[in-house]
Amino acid sequence: MVSQKVGRVRDKRKTRVMRASPWPALFRLAVTQDGLISARQADELGCSQQQLGKYVNSGKLERVQRALYRIVDFPPGKHDDLMAVWLWSRTEGVVSYETALFLHDLSNVLPSKADITVPLDWKKRTVLVPKGVVLHYGNIPTDDRGWIGALPVTTVRRTLLDCLHGTLSPELVAQAFQQAAARGLIHIEESVTAANVNSWRQKTA
Repeated sequence: MVSQKVGRVRDKRKTRVMRASPWPALFRLAVTQDGLISARQADELGCSQQQLGKYVNSGKLERVQRALYRIVDFPPGKHDDLMAVWLWSRTEGVVSYETALFLHDLSNVLPSKADITVPLDWKKRTVLVPKGVVLHYGNIPTDDRGWIGALPVTTVRRTLLDCLHGTLSPELVAQAFQQAAARGLIHIEESVTAANVNSWRQKTA
C-alpha cells in the first residue's frame, strides 16, 4: 500500500512537470521579437494550438495573421511587417537588398516589397511565398550580418554590393554608395557614380 501511494505521488509530480505552463518561455521569446511569435515557435516551446487558442481567448495573445501572434499590449515594433517575414522564414533569413538599404537609411529607395535572403538549400523546398516578399538565395557569412533592432540585416557593405548587382537603378546605387562614404561606413575609394556603376559591377562580379 505504501509503495502504491508513493508511486501515485511520483506520477502526480511528473504530471505537474509535464503540464508546466509554456507561457513564460513563450513570453521571453516574443519580447526579443517585438512582441511577435509564430505558431511554429510556440509549438517548439511545447505550446499546442489549443493552448494558443486559450491564450487568445484569455487576452494574453492576439492573432495578427495566419500562424502569427502578438503579446497583447506589447508596443508595436517599427517594422512588424518585416518581423513577420523573418518569422515566416523560420528565422533562417536575413533582410537584404533594397529593404536592407532602406533600413540602413541609404539613398531615397522606397521598397515596394520585402527582400529577404534565405539559405541556398531553400531552393529545394516548395514554399508558398507571402505576397509582397522577394526571396533571394545565398549563404550569408556571419561577417556580412548585423542587427537593426530585432531584425537580422545584411551589413552596409554587403547590402551595397547586393544592390550593385541587383535591379536597383544606377542613380540610387550611386546615391547609396556616396551617402555611405560620406558617413564613414565605407572608404571613399569604394564609392561609385551613376556613370561607372556598370564598370564596378564587372569589377566586383
